[in-house]
Amino acid sequence: MDGDGDSDDTMVSEIADHPFGKPNYTGRKWPLADTRLLSPILPTKVIAVGRNYADHAREMGNEVPAEPMIFLKPSTTVIGPNAPIRRPKQSEQVDFEGELAVIIGQPVKNVPAAQAAQAVLGYTVANDVSARDFQRSDGQWGRAKGFDTFCPIGPWIETALDPADLAIRTTVDGETKQDSRTSELVHKIPELIEFVSSVMTLLPGDTILTGTPAGVGPIVAGQEVSVTIDGIGTLTNPVEDA
Repeated sequence: MDGDGDSDDTMVSEIADHPFGKPNYTGRKWPLADTRLLSPILPTKVIAVGRNYADHAREMGNEVPAEPMIFLKPSTTVIGPNAPIRRPKQSEQVDFEGELAVIIGQPVKNVPAAQAAQAVLGYTVANDVSARDFQRSDGQWGRAKGFDTFCPIGPWIETALDPADLAIRTTVDGETKQDSRTSELVHKIPELIEFVSSVMTLLPGDTILTGTPAGVGPIVAGQEVSVTIDGIGTLTNPVEDA
């Protein structure tokens, strides 16, 4: 994009192919204000990391794991900015979880942490929406984390960013609920990429959700959730009942 990401004169430039590697621009542009943004990526898999902020582990009554605790969210959870999070009828408590997301840019397997940055396309904002009652009752988290619309991603991928110490904030209807920094991550991003790639091959577009800080809580129909990460932007989604 051209211009300031928060200004009215920002233009969106069309690329000819996929976003991996050096972009090939078509020359066509549109004002951001006239553009409906979809999720900037549709990953083959979303790998999320649990309890990766010590304060969040404590608020949930858990210990910080010695190794990254990973789980998967299906690609059908992914939605873009301003698309509604739909609360399933089966759940009595659906929570927001604002997170920094890492977008993988090339196939990697068993990549060491020292080389992990070479595998990254960029970074974006995510919301690991969770049916908390099912998370508590099921043991396995597939149902709690896997409902359609439970992974908003956006508004875009920032490819020139140092993610080590970014402010991350979540608001619900304008009220601040989460306020932390990515420097508080227990397992840092290079370590996460090394760990995940030791388990499974990471493909271009695959997305790692790095964990959420303290302050998670329920959302209900009619509310609006916004997650902001400095240097990237704000991801906003309304909440509806399914």
